[in-house]
Amino acid sequence: MDLQKAIIQRLLAYAAQRDVPPQELCALADISLQAVQHNSSTPLALRPQQLEALWQHACALSKDALFGLHLGESMQATALGAVGLIIQHSATVGEALTQAAGFTHLITDLFGMQVSHDKLGCRVEFIPFATHSTATGFAFRQMMDLFMAYTLHELDGLVLEKISPLRVKMPVTAEHLPEYQRVLRCHTVEHSPDYVLDFAPRLWELPILSANYELQQLLLQKVSALQDGISQIPHLRTRLSSYLLANAYLGIPTLEDLAANFNTSARTLQRRLQEEGITYQQLAEGVRKSLALHYLASGTYPIKEISYILGYNELSAFTRAFKRWTGSSPANYQKN
Repeated sequence: MDLQKAIIQRLLAYAAQRDVPPQELCALADISLQAVQHNSSTPLALRPQQLEALWQHACALSKDALFGLHLGESMQATALGAVGLIIQHSATVGEALTQAAGFTHLITDLFGMQVSHDKLGCRVEFIPFATHSTATGFAFRQMMDLFMAYTLHELDGLVLEKISPLRVKMPVTAEHLPEYQRVLRCHTVEHSPDYVLDFAPRLWELPILSANYELQQLLLQKVSALQDGISQIPHLRTRLSSYLLANAYLGIPTLEDLAANFNTSARTLQRRLQEEGITYQQLAEGVRKSLALHYLASGTYPIKEISYILGYNELSAFTRAFKRWTGSSPANYQKN
């Protein structure tokens, strides 16, 4: 399992969603796109200069100084292939975090992950073990942003709720503070040389729901059938549909949250979709319908759970929407 290669593959896939050609990005960083795409057992070994260039050009071409943060927000817990192994040996979130800390060295040699807990809460801390010059470099900062955001997504993937930290510590400028608060779901983001996520004590003993992880795998299989992960996709509506499908186990995001992840305004995103003849509401509704039919046909998930996953707070609201789409109730559709 080459987790470093998986990170680069996800970076390039996300760059393609952001209108950045993976071919151009690899060329600028002197990286072989073929080596990244090839699913061989040969590890992808990148020089520090290549990694630095890759992140710098990803930020520059996407015009997004927080590219790593937004990549971490968009990544699914299944993306690196390690979570499946973690949940096989974990019953609680605390056990899973402890297992995850042991995998960090397989992903990066820039920092390690340390977890601890007591009666006041539990803490996830990322500790640099690189030289000072490397630990303050561009790639290091982007990777730290990525893993701070990805850790939250990993937790979301293990339980059927969105986890919010009590406090976050990390180097952050006033200019970017609101976006860090949004992505990390925390108003208490303190400027600090450390990288820390503090959570409530209950998180440590929270049981893992492996069925939710299995659901993510189904979603990613569905997305993979629609597109090649790191190829360019011509239409914005297709890119956004793929993004919504891949992250649908966390619910359908608002237009504002989706626009922020793509480093644009909600108005601009809506205007670009309208130029393609569709609104965001129609796009989200289409994704919900597709997923509802998929889940119900599988016969694996209770209707109430499907309703919750698709963002409906009330089962009655989901039932009304499903009748509007199909003319049938979810129960009758599943039965037939």
